[in-house]
Amino acid sequence: MVIPRGLTVRQTDLLVEEILEAFDWDFQPGVDKALILELARLDFVRRHDDLVVTGTSGTGKSHLLKAFALRACEQGLSMRYARCVDLLDDLHAGLADGTYPRRLKAWARPDLLIIDDVGLGQIKQRGDEPTAAHTLYNLVDRRHGRVSTAVTSNIGLSDWGRFLGDATLTAAILDRLAMHAIRIDIDGPSYRQHIAERRAADRAPAL
Repeated sequence: MVIPRGLTVRQTDLLVEEILEAFDWDFQPGVDKALILELARLDFVRRHDDLVVTGTSGTGKSHLLKAFALRACEQGLSMRYARCVDLLDDLHAGLADGTYPRRLKAWARPDLLIIDDVGLGQIKQRGDEPTAAHTLYNLVDRRHGRVSTAVTSNIGLSDWGRFLGDATLTAAILDRLAMHAIRIDIDGPSYRQHIAERRAADRAPAL
């Protein structure tokens, strides 16, 4: 998903329900609301800082970053959003059809790049392709210190090497992200599971 400068929220594919005002702060009391509201001003993007948000599935990581994406749209910043596996699929497709340099340049350009769900899904890779770590390293290295990258991860940073397929290059990725990164870890229950349980209870017949 690409959002160039000047688009309104209604012209994007982002859900209006994912605005920051819709986040359930009471359900995730461990989230530092003041910090999130400060980050939502997007000064970190203008400073070219990075953001890494970790936590288990359903804790609101994607909601927060999509809310930042909407704020970027409102403030006239260019933004691109993708799940990690989809971003890697796109770059690997470029290796197959000869468009890799153009695709890499497009991913490297936006003021804010959101890479969602590192650790979730299965990375598709043919034997003759570079590892996911190599592909992601090229992108992160190109953006490093120039523009802002925000990442969510369902796994601990120590497990990225196994997911991306190369521990050494993964360490280089994390080294670059950590240099200008704001770190947030959300340790809380799954909101999706909470909603599912509540709906199941509402559907249960009264005794």
